[in-house]
Amino acid sequence: MKQRSVLVVLFEGVQSLDVSGPMEVFAGASRFPGVAYDLRTASLDGAPVRCSSGLTLVPDGRLVDAPAPDLLLVPGGAGTRSPAPELVDWIRTHGPRARQLVSVCTGALLLAEAGQLDGHRVTTHWSFCETLARTYPAVRVDPDPIFVRDGRVATSAGVTAGIDLALALVEEEHGRDVALTVARHLVVFLRRPGNQAQFSAQLTAQTAVREPLRELQHWISEHPDADLSVEALAERARLSPRHFARAFQAETGLTPGRYVERVRLEQARRLLEDTTDGVSGISRASGYGTPEAMRRAFVKALGTAPAEYRRRFRSLPA
Repeated sequence: MKQRSVLVVLFEGVQSLDVSGPMEVFAGASRFPGVAYDLRTASLDGAPVRCSSGLTLVPDGRLVDAPAPDLLLVPGGAGTRSPAPELVDWIRTHGPRARQLVSVCTGALLLAEAGQLDGHRVTTHWSFCETLARTYPAVRVDPDPIFVRDGRVATSAGVTAGIDLALALVEEEHGRDVALTVARHLVVFLRRPGNQAQFSAQLTAQTAVREPLRELQHWISEHPDADLSVEALAERARLSPRHFARAFQAETGLTPGRYVERVRLEQARRLLEDTTDGVSGISRASGYGTPEAMRRAFVKALGTAPAEYRRRFRSLPA
């Protein structure tokens, strides 16, 4: 049985869940015969660090004494905003020695500062994607997915997305049964696909200020197969179509049509991932009407057809 070494970097202001989430996944997988992750944590001087939540973590030792790991994991947290130069230097020197580089949340900022993300497609917490792209133009930032794999580099969005990424790594290394059992033990999904949006359609848009529009947003999400034309929605909101369209965009940041597109796409993706329903039924249930209309929407938004999307990301056994 080959043991896989994992080293988690600790620093002042680290986010505790970015550390504990992936470690619990790897520790859970290690309970299976033939699976072994050697989990280590280290800080610059080996001293305890205080997390952003106030929790104190005691590392196993100093970074300088840690052997090159198979997987180097850099978590996020407030401490990534103004990192110690010595920490960045250590990552710059030792990052290339790891077989795999992984970041959770704003840990991507540390990897980018150390020059480890140049030329790679990456993601991070939605609120820092613009900062990452602007500060490090050599890095290709994708703000939408919950995690991204690009060669030996794997980056994830905020907090719980680190668990999704860790489960994906376990599944790749040791198979679906191991990862599924770990996910069930942690009471999480196996697994949200990496290209799933960080926000649902409802969260991507702002919540409307006026109650009738807020209620309408909720109604749309529950009835994607209804008549969701501007005229029909305006009638439900008891506004003229012109007034409704202006008010909806002003309060949500999206036109009614764009919002409906996102809701329907999200519904179709969920049904493809979590059910065995046929494509024809899913296209009707999601409001597309026909498989061809749904295929065009998928190709436009995701660059792949529904059947291929299901093959790659379904959460149920084939």
